[in-house]
Amino acid sequence: MAVIKILWADDEIDMLKPQLFFLDKKGYEIVTVTNGHDALEVFEEERDVDVVFLDESMPGISGLETLAKLKEINSNVPIVMITKNEAENLMEEAIGSQIDDYLIKPVNPNQILLTLKKLIDNKRLVSEKTVTDYQVEFRKILMEINSGLDVEGWVDIYNKIISWELKLDQSDTQEMMDILQMQKTEANAEFSKYVSKNYASWVNGEEGAPVMSHNLFKEYLLPRLDEGQPTFLFLLDNLRYDQWKIIEPMISSLYHVREEQVFYSILPTATQYSRNAIFAGMLPRDIKKHYGSWWLDDYEEGGKNMFEGELLRSQIDRLVRKPLKIDYQKITNVNAARQMSDHILNSLQNNLTVVVYNFIDMLSHARTEMEVLKELAGDEKAYRSLTRSWFENSPLWAAFEKLSEKKAQIFITTDHGTIRVHRPSKVIGDKQTTTNLRYKSGRNLKFEKKDVFEMRDPEAFGLPKANLSSSYIFAKEDRFFLYPNNYNKYNNLFTDTFQHGGISLEEIICPFISLKAK
Repeated sequence: MAVIKILWADDEIDMLKPQLFFLDKKGYEIVTVTNGHDALEVFEEERDVDVVFLDESMPGISGLETLAKLKEINSNVPIVMITKNEAENLMEEAIGSQIDDYLIKPVNPNQILLTLKKLIDNKRLVSEKTVTDYQVEFRKILMEINSGLDVEGWVDIYNKIISWELKLDQSDTQEMMDILQMQKTEANAEFSKYVSKNYASWVNGEEGAPVMSHNLFKEYLLPRLDEGQPTFLFLLDNLRYDQWKIIEPMISSLYHVREEQVFYSILPTATQYSRNAIFAGMLPRDIKKHYGSWWLDDYEEGGKNMFEGELLRSQIDRLVRKPLKIDYQKITNVNAARQMSDHILNSLQNNLTVVVYNFIDMLSHARTEMEVLKELAGDEKAYRSLTRSWFENSPLWAAFEKLSEKKAQIFITTDHGTIRVHRPSKVIGDKQTTTNLRYKSGRNLKFEKKDVFEMRDPEAFGLPKANLSSSYIFAKEDRFFLYPNNYNKYNNLFTDTFQHGGISLEEIICPFISLKAK
């Protein structure tokens, strides 16, 4: 284990020799200074300091002033304030300045040791226990993956994998993260086989089918509309289950999570198909049949989700059969988001307000195109962190804060997730073949059969036919489709980016969250 390095700033440092001797015998490395200026100089030069002990009352700049400047240099290093003064306002100011602990003089060695264990060793011990616990759990998860899981079993496995991802995020143990990623890859391989085998029976309503995009509202939302409170549904495009879990602590500060349900996105796990199916309460095949003017095939020019509001009202009229005041809003830019947040309380007069929020979708696509975002969201952990940073500074969070003070029922969901792709798979198609990297629709498609789930008769799977010979293929696991032309260029461009449209746990298993204000 690496030696813990302590920077101790106190103008009476000579009087602390017993404490320093005690820590030295315990294996800690201590650097001592007698004023704030020297503390800042050492802290800036020696970037391997693990914890700072800071006297509140020193000549020159005070402990509180030094504290503020230390935090500017590196806000992640824990700082312990040591003071003779127990005045409440001083402690409030210190705590407001983000101290991690404080001690009252005179301090005895055991107090110091306890503080160090709490701030440094506790984090290490928690990290080590997390790794040990996952090593034990690894074999159990592996056995479950290969045990012939059903719809709920796969949800349970995905929950376990996400839970371990989030725990290992905190441990900074790359080796274990790599092992977990291998296990998730294996899970996706088996899940792809499971979906390919059962998908046709699911969309045809056979027993054992999960709740899917086209019956999501009927099963989860509409039964709640008669509870006598205004209802808000926030559909966050591309919100993966792990992204929900990373913003859940913020949401839980204002709301009780009444119920956490899941649904399976239809194929393709792409906005045109999954979200239109959600709002229509129909499979895409039937949307085209009944609302042909509101459906565009992949190769046709124009927006593919232009009539969600109309599809929503049509579904409500068909299934509820009583007049409801409904509002539908689609947020695609910052100005629209701010307007939505500013006027969200006006929507309390509606029976149902649906807000489609497109930021996460834009984030995943922008990551492909912008080098700075590739750096900010370089891996799964960073992508989750970026999601949380966006959410806590977004107008959407401000809207949740306002609604938490009112009597309303709130739901959060999505249309599909995304997967970080790594393995290219060659495909050949004509000019009308779709451009999506995770699914293709067209005529005379040529592809690697082992990499795909093929639908030769799309209508049997609830999908429309653009023409008589149209078929669909879906990328399994973390593969993505590339044409032979400029293969290396596009392989470099799209490898390690977040895509959707195919078959994976991340794309298909989606959250539907019910909230109640505290």
